[in-house]
Amino acid sequence: MTSLSPDPLEPGGVARFGERLRRGEITSEAATRAYLDRIDVLDPKLGAFQYLAGEAALAQARAVDALLAAGTDLGPLMGVPVAVKDIYAVKGMPTTAGSLVDVGDMIGGEGSFVQALKRGGCVILGKTKTVEFALGVTGISTPRGTPWNPWDAEVQRLPGGSSSGSAVATAAGLCGFAIGSDTGASIRVPAGFNGVFGLKTTWGLWATDGVFPLARHLDSIGPITKTAEDAAIVLSVFTGEAPASPPPLTGVRLGKPEDYFYRDLDPVAARCMDGALAALAEAGVEVVPIDVPEAPEREKYFPKVLPACLIAELGRERFLANRERLDSIVVARGSAGLDVPASEQIALETRRREHMRTVAARFDGLDGWVTPTTAIPPMPVSDLADVEKGMAVTLRLTQTSQPINYLGLCGVNIPIHRYGSPLPVGLQIVCPAGEDRRLAALSRAVEAVVGAPSKPDLHAFL
Repeated sequence: MTSLSPDPLEPGGVARFGERLRRGEITSEAATRAYLDRIDVLDPKLGAFQYLAGEAALAQARAVDALLAAGTDLGPLMGVPVAVKDIYAVKGMPTTAGSLVDVGDMIGGEGSFVQALKRGGCVILGKTKTVEFALGVTGISTPRGTPWNPWDAEVQRLPGGSSSGSAVATAAGLCGFAIGSDTGASIRVPAGFNGVFGLKTTWGLWATDGVFPLARHLDSIGPITKTAEDAAIVLSVFTGEAPASPPPLTGVRLGKPEDYFYRDLDPVAARCMDGALAALAEAGVEVVPIDVPEAPEREKYFPKVLPACLIAELGRERFLANRERLDSIVVARGSAGLDVPASEQIALETRRREHMRTVAARFDGLDGWVTPTTAIPPMPVSDLADVEKGMAVTLRLTQTSQPINYLGLCGVNIPIHRYGSPLPVGLQIVCPAGEDRRLAALSRAVEAVVGAPSKPDLHAFL
């Protein structure tokens, strides 16, 4: 049987890797080679990467090692090999945005976030696959292929999207962490479906220049990591603030919005949520039932606004001229945006802004909300062969995550499948806009209680 190199960030994550790097127990070049070896063995089946920059990554790693040897320390992420979603421009690498249609003019050159990754000493292994134009939560995308969820070697299951490749690569140990984006659940759903941590930051926290624009007023950047601690470190590097310490859970109050977020849960997801909530209660967390009447409004907003935004960015002529080359779901959803009146878009956005203001009261006396990340575990890809069914499943998949984008909040996925599921199930913690640092600290405390999740059996892919 083919051997599999150990994941250089296991155990201990980013922090332990940094300690070993500085003690001379490992080098960035060695870590990069280990990930490239793992990619070589696993990715022919998993298909997480759209573009692999192996030689460039090794050269970058050697440069990082030389800097450290010369006494220059670039910080906590120095030497960590990472993967970047293929909607980000990276110098020397192609950017497809998951499409066969050339959209390079919409993205431009390398943006400030990727440049900050490099300044922090991260080694960019390559680009991970995305759903075409980042428009799709199932992870299925025909133009560039659908990554294989590593939790089932026999049946191809939904990887979640649109940051499908980033989540699969992180879950399979093909990178230290990956960068995704979240417009309507595109970090949290794939993180939930692949059993890893995902952080949807507050809109506007990080600039999105050099990134394919789906909806500029909704697009947010975020990491998909192995743990909450890793995400907190990434957040701290890019905000310039030290990670906040995990709070004691005794006295923490979390709102449970049962009216919408817990509706029609799959029995397995419900069982895992019950187990996780019981563990949190035992640790001292008070779970308080609340109502969030604004949440269902996302069902009126996203089917109109996202397609209209896509058409506005692509241009009507480019969309119509290339329909035969586009994913069928993207065609169906994009076509809905061809004739949305400006008056309707403005009315929907005005109503959303009102709800963003009123939702602040839903956090009164609370430290955050707790919900499922998705209502269902990852289902087989073959179950969504029909476009109409795919659209219906999309609406259900985003029931618990999309309202967070609609209301302008920040949120995370924390794996909880240890409470009774052979496939990943996720718990979502939500905080008000701008409280990303506190959210990361709270997530670390919650993760310490619900425990480290099991990993997929990758030997079945060898």
